[in-house]
Formats: sequence, C-alpha cells, structure tokens
Amino acid sequence: MPQESLTDDSLGSDLFPEFRSLYGMIASEVDGLTEEQLDFESQEWDWSKWSIRRQLCHMASVPVGWLLVNWGETLFHDASARSQGFMTRTQSDLPTTAIMQELKDSIDLVQAVLAERSVAYLRDQVCVLRWRPDWNDSMSWDLMLKAHATGLTPTGDPTVATMTLEATIRHLYFEETTHLYNIQRLKRAQGLPSVVDIPKVGYWAVEGWDTSEPA
Repeated sequence: MPQESLTDDSLGSDLFPEFRSLYGMIASEVDGLTEEQLDFESQEWDWSKWSIRRQLCHMASVPVGWLLVNWGETLFHDASARSQGFMTRTQSDLPTTAIMQELKDSIDLVQAVLAERSVAYLRDQVCVLRWRPDWNDSMSWDLMLKAHATGLTPTGDPTVATMTLEATIRHLYFEETTHLYNIQRLKRAQGLPSVVDIPKVGYWAVEGWDTSEPA
C-alpha cells in the first residue's frame, strides 16, 4: 500500500512492508558460507570485531529484547515466558541453522505485532528509552535522532528519551539492515562478494556512521 494511502486505521504491516522480505534478504546473504567464513573476525576495523555468526545472533536477539522486554507488558500477556524461551536460545554456540531459525522467529514476531495493530496504535504508544553504557560506542543519541524523523524525542536528561512503538519498529529494521551491511563488509574482508542490495536507510546511512571498507 502506498504510504500516502495509509490512515490511522491501516495495519502496521502496511506501514512497514519491508519486514516481509527482510529474512529472505539476510538468508540470501549468508547462504553457503563455511564455518570458517562465519567465524572470521579482525581487529583492523571496529565493525570486524564481531564475526558474521555473532552479527546474526545479535540480529536474532534484538527484536525479541525490544518487543518482549521493553514493550512486553504493553504487547503480550505472556511476555516473560516468551522472552525466556527466546533468550536462552539466541547463543553464538548454536548451529547456524538454529541461529537462522531464531532470526526467522524473531522477525516473525515483529510481523505478528504489525499485523495485529493499527498505525494509530503504533504512533500513540510511548516508552521511556534509557541509554545503556554497554551499547556500542559508535551509536549516539545524535545518530539515532538523525535516522528517526519522528517518534524519538529527547528529554532534559541526556541519557533518557521517549520512543513510540512506531519508532521502535523502525529502529529494529535499522538495526537489521545495519548489521547486514556489517556482514557484507565482513564478506568483502574475506574476498567474498555481497549478494543483496541493502536499502540505504537507517544508521549505516547516517552521516557520522563508520562506513570504512576493507582495502
């Protein structure tokens, strides 16, 4: 559905249709990689300190953490049980097929939320977002604010902002595409070609993000 045709009553899945093809895009990029290629790391660049396998595990856990932990009480009656099931399974020592299944389940969870809620609901629901010291140093409020035209609002406290559910879903997509970009760079660092064209949106497309490439 064209974005200009959306109304408050439109489904969230029409606001974020990109999630329908997200898993397939990621799976295509990592298909056929060997265990050695999946585990390649390098200290030469900040983005290469996490292997492709670790990137995938993070990509599987991020939607779960946000939707079941940050938004669990709002979205699910059984958030605690759901989160325990996911959190114990998204580990980097899992077989690649298991990690990819966790990633698919995680993206499916996002799509389920979108399919059951309206655009108005996504924009009306707000949570408090607190900056965590363990977040990557490359991320900052400034970069996040540049990437989000709406839904992320600073407060008088530099470590606190408010975030709508719409902005949270957008953040999840930005996280997935940015880590997919890192996966492509990790492949290029090993002399491997990238496979998919990633939409240039989100954090990796914002001025100030580290877009260094292998020599």
